[in-house]
Amino acid sequence: MTTPATAADLSSHLIPECLGRPGDDPIFALNAIAVRRQRAGEDILNATLGALMEDDGQLAILPSVRAALGAVPPERAASYAPIAGEPPYLDAVIHDLYGDGPLAAQSVAVATPGGTGAVHHAVVNFLDQGEALLVPDYHWGPYRIVAHHTLRGTDTFRMFDEQGRFDRSAFAEAVEAQSGRQARLLIVLNTPCNNPTGYTLDDGDWKAVSNALRAASQRVPVTLLIDLAYSRFCAPDSPRWQDHVEDLAGDVLPLIAWTASKTFAQYGARIGALVASCPDDDERARIANALSYSCRGTWSNCNHHGMLAVTELLADPELKARSDSERDRLRALLDARVAAFNELAEAAGLRYPRYKGGFFVTVFTPDAELTVKTMQARGVFVVPLNGGVRVALCGTPVSAVPRLVEALVEGVAAAQG
Repeated sequence: MTTPATAADLSSHLIPECLGRPGDDPIFALNAIAVRRQRAGEDILNATLGALMEDDGQLAILPSVRAALGAVPPERAASYAPIAGEPPYLDAVIHDLYGDGPLAAQSVAVATPGGTGAVHHAVVNFLDQGEALLVPDYHWGPYRIVAHHTLRGTDTFRMFDEQGRFDRSAFAEAVEAQSGRQARLLIVLNTPCNNPTGYTLDDGDWKAVSNALRAASQRVPVTLLIDLAYSRFCAPDSPRWQDHVEDLAGDVLPLIAWTASKTFAQYGARIGALVASCPDDDERARIANALSYSCRGTWSNCNHHGMLAVTELLADPELKARSDSERDRLRALLDARVAAFNELAEAAGLRYPRYKGGFFVTVFTPDAELTVKTMQARGVFVVPLNGGVRVALCGTPVSAVPRLVEALVEGVAAAQG
């Protein structure tokens, strides 16, 4: 039975939890300021958004994706997709991740609206309300938003030690601490090419992660969500994350957030998947049912047109070869920017983690807000973080990298006093 409304209750139709929430993502807000100044005639270098741009400033696309979308029969594109996603699509995603490896036969998947949807389903199905997911202190902001919005919390561990290497001890300590106060754990690692730092776990890092998670799994159920958003743009010599996941499976439940947003440069199509791998048939069936139930209870079903096109891009050999070749060109475009940045930033003495590929890099600074303000005065826009600024090389022409580094040097110097 509810009590009569008080005067305070009449101040808003919103529930108290929703009062005072920001109306825009801070990164998109920064981008809007940069765009306004550019349209007003200023020479602006906008390194805020996570979208890959050509050197002429146009959004980079894959022609094969446009062809695949155009080939989908209109009647199929307009029809409802199955709640969990088209089975051929889900099979193609699992094969894209694991090929014919042992985890392929032990995996189930559901379609999600991009990687964000995959994160949502992981949080609401593998953490209780009131529990906290564990992420590095340098992480993609919406992890925290999804957790808060679904009545979960967020714990962080220090990602880098004083030498700028992955802080293996801090990770192990955070996992151990959480396993002592929660009934279950959900750890989110965005690798390879972490957003916002560009860092990729190496084999030694993975061994430390595996040891910590395996030890915790003796006390509580442990789930590891790997966000693979940028994996197609990592360095060719990056460690195979699949080998480490295969080694962990059985002790730890591995989840993969897969997305077409970066893989196929289709940010607006909102096509993704959450893949779970479990050797136990009964548990795997329960997971599949739970994830499908969550689909129905949130977005009901996903973009059918995009799902059908992506299935062909993954499964048709000729179309796959075309899209792989087109992506190789874009990766080379990005790699040239990464190489130019590393050369100039190292020579200038900027501090940042190991960066060999990916859309972003984080430059450390003692005062991110002052660094950003100083750079904006020069018409250069980056994103402030706690202890650093995120630089989107994905949107920076290679010819503009010298200007970018010069602005970073000036911005960090201002912060250092």
